[in-house]
Amino acid sequence: MRINYDTLYKVMKERLVKYGANEDIACACARNLADTSLCGVYSHGLNRFTRIISMIKKGYIKPNERPECVSSLGALEVWDGKLGMGNTNAAFCMDRAVKLAKENGIGCAALRNTNHWMRGGAFGVQAAGAGCAAICWTTGMPNMPVWGGKKPCIGNNPLIFCIPYGDSYVMFDGAMAQFSYGSLESARLAGEKLPVAGGYDERGRLTDDPGIIAKTWRPLPIGFWKGSGLSILMDMIASVLSGGKPVYEIGRQGNTPEDEYGLNQVFIAIDVRARTTETAETIGAIIADIKAAPFAEGFSEIRYPSEREKRLIEENKKLGIPVNEGIWNAVNAL
Repeated sequence: MRINYDTLYKVMKERLVKYGANEDIACACARNLADTSLCGVYSHGLNRFTRIISMIKKGYIKPNERPECVSSLGALEVWDGKLGMGNTNAAFCMDRAVKLAKENGIGCAALRNTNHWMRGGAFGVQAAGAGCAAICWTTGMPNMPVWGGKKPCIGNNPLIFCIPYGDSYVMFDGAMAQFSYGSLESARLAGEKLPVAGGYDERGRLTDDPGIIAKTWRPLPIGFWKGSGLSILMDMIASVLSGGKPVYEIGRQGNTPEDEYGLNQVFIAIDVRARTTETAETIGAIIADIKAAPFAEGFSEIRYPSEREKRLIEENKKLGIPVNEGIWNAVNAL
């Protein structure tokens, strides 16, 4: 199915209001989710909506709570998310990081006690739109084994790098697992195998079956031990800066994806406005060099990070946003 953007936004906003969110929170949250689906990141847009409502009903998300400043030291601020809506809390803290960057050249907002931010790349784009390069990441529940272990005890902790490029941006947005759980779910719903092995089955063998990986909770870290090490350090830095719960403590709250709450996030913005022309020229030269590389076997195109996203936005504006019929019906039935 394809649904136009305005309909998607309206339905989610109305359901959020119905389940207790104030109008401004509902609008901002629904806009973020609709934009995410528009960009082609379907796993973290509409597909997450029923889980958000379920977490509101369980009290894991307190939709009308807003971040509170805990401490401020120069270009660093620490905020308590008070279990508010994850994506609106994150947008608020990236805005704070940008404002600090305008004053100091660089700004950092560390956030604790918050919820899933949905698509982390949205906050990289937010910073780029304000003339800043961005680095941000989040912790989560322990849903990935440490390298050499079988039991999930570290998070797949998505990491974002983003820099303005003309009136657009170049961005990396990726979890420390080869495939995020959202990507596994999207592939499973589509009845597709993964393009490469993404985790382990019950017998410890690598598999490209997304359903099996989601069941075993044994996704493969990116770069094997390197992704595992990055995840650990991201957890340590986010926990120290924010003063929040590390991943292992988040894991003691429950054993299902809906028990993932009370997370830590870090938002760093770097003001690059004074170097706008030089930035665009440098990035353009890097992209030109990359695209001049000879194709490897089986490839007919080389793309820079986030390039495909711009094509999907235009396609989805024109044709409507692809949605899973079962999920769309479930959202409407709320």
